[in-house]
Amino acid sequence: MASSGSASWVTLALLLFITLAATANGDELSTSYYEKTCPNVQHVVRSVMASSVAAQPRMAPAVLRLFFHDCFINGCDASVLLDTAPFSASEKDVEPNASLTGYTVIDDIKSHYCPATVSCADVIALASRDAIALLGGPTWSVPLGRKDSRFAANPESTEKGLPSPHDILGELVTMFSRLNLDARDMTALSDAHTVGMADCMHYSDRVYSTDRDEEIDPSFAQTMQLMCQGPSGKAPFDVQTPMRFDNAYYRNLIARRGLLTSDQTLYGGGGLQDNLVEMYSTDGEAFARDFAKAMVKMGNVPPPMGMPVEVRLKCSTANY
Repeated sequence: MASSGSASWVTLALLLFITLAATANGDELSTSYYEKTCPNVQHVVRSVMASSVAAQPRMAPAVLRLFFHDCFINGCDASVLLDTAPFSASEKDVEPNASLTGYTVIDDIKSHYCPATVSCADVIALASRDAIALLGGPTWSVPLGRKDSRFAANPESTEKGLPSPHDILGELVTMFSRLNLDARDMTALSDAHTVGMADCMHYSDRVYSTDRDEEIDPSFAQTMQLMCQGPSGKAPFDVQTPMRFDNAYYRNLIARRGLLTSDQTLYGGGGLQDNLVEMYSTDGEAFARDFAKAMVKMGNVPPPMGMPVEVRLKCSTANY
């Protein structure tokens, strides 16, 4: 018969094992992860996304943006969805995230099917893929099995970890490389700015600058200035096809009609970077392939080692 001391050690060892298991998120992701535990999850996500986008088309780029802002901070762990908690600030409150929307769509998907089985992080990954497909873009198989972090990143890390609309090429390359994404991945993923809108505060520095005809098309600058003064103070990234996921983004860069500084910086410096933009502008299939690969690659970025993780029952709060 084991002594009480031995039993205590066994209990402690078991608790330690459970703790380690709960903080490990290094399991291999798989496209068949929910095949037995929640086989219809992808159908449910597609159905809810289709209904949401039909009712509010802006939800498609909104959900895509959630995916980017989540994965850039501590990996793809749905931390961007967490509300403020007593011991954890919310990433939602940090300035770069202040204009994020689409939370209700993720909550709607989560509540429909297998809420205790499918992680919020996987819901975002699937929903962003379907958002792009609904806008006429490519589709791909999404590796699944992510876990949700119990804590959000601190505000300073969140602000410093997200690319800025005012970043130049070198800064963007450095930012993406932290996620193990190279310049080709970065150039393909930047096409996310072929849909959606930007606030005037993010592009005014570019369109109101003077003596920069070589960097911006003057007629485009004038049109964007008018948008700044409009009721919403917003402008579409792509004036011609603002809600179609296509490769027009790259043609705009070549025409010096990139809306943000961080857009236009991808073209004009020569070399490989310009070659990529020119190739994507004419070869839609090559762009679609590279974009899909880069989205999978970005979606595979895990949370930090040792981060406590779980499958949240409600995406905005950790389980208690």
